[in-house]
Amino acid sequence: MLAIVAAGVYLVRKAMHPGAPETSPTVTPPAPSTSAPARAASTIQHPITQASSGPAPATTAALPALVDSDANVRDALAALVSGGDLHALLVPSQIISRVVATVDALPRQGIGSTYILPLRTPKGALQTGQANGTTVIAAANADRYAPYMTLLENVDPHALVAWYKHDYPLFQQAYRELGYPHGYFNDRLIVAIDDMLAAPEVHEPIAVTRNGAHYVLVDPRLQALSNGQKLMVRLGPGNEAQFKAKLRMIRELLAGGQIAH
Repeated sequence: MLAIVAAGVYLVRKAMHPGAPETSPTVTPPAPSTSAPARAASTIQHPITQASSGPAPATTAALPALVDSDANVRDALAALVSGGDLHALLVPSQIISRVVATVDALPRQGIGSTYILPLRTPKGALQTGQANGTTVIAAANADRYAPYMTLLENVDPHALVAWYKHDYPLFQQAYRELGYPHGYFNDRLIVAIDDMLAAPEVHEPIAVTRNGAHYVLVDPRLQALSNGQKLMVRLGPGNEAQFKAKLRMIRELLAGGQIAH
């Protein structure tokens, strides 16, 4: 699921690491941040309930064990996406664990050196240009995200959320195994979505500079953004608007109410 949200860190990492190889190793979960402790079960803010409207989940069969869930997840995601090449982008193993670990990392700064991500890297290197003698992210760089934005456009948020609710016990198990035995994954997901929706909208060219093998943002305010917010500003204004619109729909279906800023 949540290839929509989980794509975030992968796109951020590859976009600013032009020489990074395309790899999909086994998930090694990072240690939970002490600055973002998991909420206890007694303080769940956004409990998952059965969908009261919209399409029913694709199956009512019993859920597989988390370790054996990849085939079911791949089939479900393929049924949910009406366009785009999901097969070419999705890392086919440990899908739910990768999604959960990535969502957990989105509101943070940096994800370390561990590859935890569920989607393959965008093709090509970060596209740059010159503006007034400064290296900036080129407008054409937004085109590198086209395959991911096609998937985003072709996902029905109602069907996606219905499937997520049906399979939620697997996401919750993966979150506990990540190092949050008393945490609640859907609360963390809402935090990640709200953080991405709060990303600044930058319409002028974004200055970057090389730092060894990767690029960093010259503006310290942008460089200090979370993983998810950096994704948003690097996508380009058009892609960012499309991404945020879909996230708002998903959030409303998952939690309703006002978006926290």
